[in-house]
Amino acid sequence: MRLLIIEDDREAVAYLVKAFREAGHVADHAADGLDGYALAREGAYDVLIVDRMLPKLDGLSLIRSLREQAVATPVLILSALGQVDDRVKGLRAGGDDYLPKPYAFSELLARAEVLARRGGIASGTAEPTAYRVGELELDRLSHRVHRAGREVALQPREFRLLEYLMRHAGQVVTRTMLLEHVWDYHFDPQTNVIDVHVSRLRAKLDKGFPQALIHTVRGAGYMIRADEPRAP
Repeated sequence: MRLLIIEDDREAVAYLVKAFREAGHVADHAADGLDGYALAREGAYDVLIVDRMLPKLDGLSLIRSLREQAVATPVLILSALGQVDDRVKGLRAGGDDYLPKPYAFSELLARAEVLARRGGIASGTAEPTAYRVGELELDRLSHRVHRAGREVALQPREFRLLEYLMRHAGQVVTRTMLLEHVWDYHFDPQTNVIDVHVSRLRAKLDKGFPQALIHTVRGAGYMIRADEPRAP
């Protein structure tokens, strides 16, 4: 899930960006309404999280402008104004959900995931909730992975890496693709971070199994595939 958080509270933004990334999602940030409006129009986001009180362009005006421009990305409004009339105004402005402050991140995450699924279904681009490659299964909703019925415990970054590989099963995934979609880097940090994580993921997936699933494509990147067993 790729989110845009439009919020001017630096501490709140730092917390949300970190929490969403730890949950395996990509989170971008805009500090005022005008920047948020520009990013929301140009970027491909699954969900917009918009604070109601923003500098330069308030949250409700931002949402109205997006809807006037036929931007249909689901919007979750965050606000310290939590009375019924406030929520109604937010929804009538074009918001899809309204969460009063203070809130629990677990609830915010669940609401954002629901909006992302609804948005995907409405646009006909909904991603599957599970992936399967041979005997390997990944459930995006429960964040659980099994190989041949045995659960494989993964860290959030490992889960996100595996999800991206499985989404492109049978295709070569380049280093640049992984940096941009798993690490959210738009440059090469000149580290072996990808090699290290792929190595750890391989060790967890292949432990106790004779067949490797993640393959290195020399000079290109990585590929996940389930090779047919060799004939005796």
